[in-house]
Amino acid sequence: MARYVSMLRGINVGGQRTVKMEDLKEIYASLGFEHPKTYLQSGNIVFDGPDGDATTLERNVSANIGKALGLDVTVIVRTADEFRAVIDSMPFSGRDAEKLYVTFLSEKPVGFPLVKVERAKDSSEECVLRGREIYLFCPNGYGRTKLSNSFFERNLKVSATTRNWRTVNSLASMASQRGTGETTTNF
Repeated sequence: MARYVSMLRGINVGGQRTVKMEDLKEIYASLGFEHPKTYLQSGNIVFDGPDGDATTLERNVSANIGKALGLDVTVIVRTADEFRAVIDSMPFSGRDAEKLYVTFLSEKPVGFPLVKVERAKDSSEECVLRGREIYLFCPNGYGRTKLSNSFFERNLKVSATTRNWRTVNSLASMASQRGTGETTTNF
């Protein structure tokens, strides 16, 4: 069994597409995944599953959420090791952690529209693509940046979901531990 982190895009945001974390844990358990553990109420799940292809896991989870809850949800999966590598690859070390974000992409983009990014971003913002992750430094907050999931999905032709640096670190910590399927709200 391998340890995975999955992130659902766009649930429980602004009262839309509401999903109970207990329902997600049940769906993951019904797929044979062990120890599903959620973090916060935004569709972050750490679980143990068979060694294999993350893309297959993403499709399987998404399809089963659709069947069980009637929602079309994008699911992005990383192994625990990949999540640790995300932490280790942060290009903005030493910056205000409250202003750091990681956008997780469903696949490595073919190219990166640097000109479009430069036009869209605020002059104080910084953006770095590394593999399937985009690291963002947003001094004015993620809510004000134009470098949103939709911007990257439109320009890179891949699915995307963003997490703040605190959540990324908490998920990495959870992924490094074996445990029961308890729901966690804070670290």
